[in-house]
Amino acid sequence: MALISAGILAWKREDGVLKMLLVHPGGPFFAKKDEGAWSIPKGICEAGEDLLVAAKREYGEELGSAINGEFATLEPIRQKGGKVVYAWAVETTMDITVSRSNTFSIEWPPKSGKMQEFPEVDKAEWFTVAEAKKKINAAQSAFVAELEDKLAAK
Repeated sequence: MALISAGILAWKREDGVLKMLLVHPGGPFFAKKDEGAWSIPKGICEAGEDLLVAAKREYGEELGSAINGEFATLEPIRQKGGKVVYAWAVETTMDITVSRSNTFSIEWPPKSGKMQEFPEVDKAEWFTVAEAKKKINAAQSAFVAELEDKLAAK
């Protein structure tokens, strides 16, 4: 059975330009990766957990603040590894300069016997639609395109 994740695609308009909030995964595996490595704030859901509740929890854990507003459901996507990601879009004016992520521990370097702690998210940034489509995980680019279409239709 495929893993299920839930996340939030936060957006804002800045000087008339649509921008979307993406996060860069922390830790050594993504340290030198940029294009295609960014994501919406998201995480694994527990069995039976309400998906929007999980998405809000993950947003809070990865950015250090709660997210509220009118949530628009986006079509779920399946990532390359098989994980299914459910997402919601919401408008916000969050100041990402004060964001802080939770952490995780792994053995690093591998087989060293040493545990190191890393932030789950090491960067958060607002991107234009064109920039977001380049930075985001390829499968998740569907969220960016869908939100752009929904907002253009308003």
